[in-house]
Amino acid sequence: MSTKTSKLPPVATLGPFIALLLACIFFASQSDRFMTTQNFALILQQVMVVGVIAIGQTLIILTAGIDLSCGMVMALGSIVMTKFAADFSLPAPLAILCGIAATTLFGLINGLLVTRIKLPPFIVTLGTLNIAFAVTQLYSHAQTITNIPDEMNWLGNTLKFGDTAVAYGAVLMIALYVLVWLWLRETAAGRHVYAVGNSPEATRLTGINTDRVLVAVYALAGVFYGIASMLSVARTGAGDPNAGQTENLDAITAVVLGGTSLFGGRGVILGTLVGGLIVGVFRNGLTLIGVSSVYQILVTGILVILAVATDQMSRKGAR
Repeated sequence: MSTKTSKLPPVATLGPFIALLLACIFFASQSDRFMTTQNFALILQQVMVVGVIAIGQTLIILTAGIDLSCGMVMALGSIVMTKFAADFSLPAPLAILCGIAATTLFGLINGLLVTRIKLPPFIVTLGTLNIAFAVTQLYSHAQTITNIPDEMNWLGNTLKFGDTAVAYGAVLMIALYVLVWLWLRETAAGRHVYAVGNSPEATRLTGINTDRVLVAVYALAGVFYGIASMLSVARTGAGDPNAGQTENLDAITAVVLGGTSLFGGRGVILGTLVGGLIVGVFRNGLTLIGVSSVYQILVTGILVILAVATDQMSRKGAR
């Protein structure tokens, strides 16, 4: 095995951080407005919804699965919590819990279909994506819900760090990443997630109930989609039935750019945060220098292909 190939796994791990650093250096050289604390706070606010969705997506991809329904499930959660608050006058905390319960239910259904009927995660979540979209449109009558209590907008407010205003939702996103990183790293349940992704059969033979792990992962992902629903409502001040239509691909992009293997069993959750920031930095930077949004999508696609290619080369080098 060549020395160059044997060094690929560390490069793949550091790749997201290097890409983020290079992107920041490039855009700082192109725009005076980029390298400001206010702009970075704006980037965090722009990525916080997709960033929290990507936590759940990372957990699923670590088990060698994928969830195409995450964006629309998030949209459904936002409609449930805003409708319950507007139509039934529920207190904001209770309405939010109802929305999270709805997204968790969808996650649980995904997990049960994957484990009990043994359907591929791609097919299962493609089906629940369409179901979530239809339920969202029918329940909301395709209307945006705006008459919601002020408490539901609280996470969209900001706190001051010096002269920089940072959204509470962005702080919550970072805190969630740290908590999940500690859970995956320090607990037996977290290590089981990696084990199932590495080899489900070997994990089963050690006495671990792999089906239970998978169901728990999909349900937990649903919880994070519900939290993302709460952040979406707080950011926009409304429940939007047309939200979530691109967030699934954005979340998968963040996970892949963050270095998590699509084949399962390998990845660091904090890398997903970096992957989400890479996407946010590119979109923000290209906007500042006046580049069309079409080119922003083009660059994102190229980055995803490069990240997957690096993952493939890394796997071959590890054999």
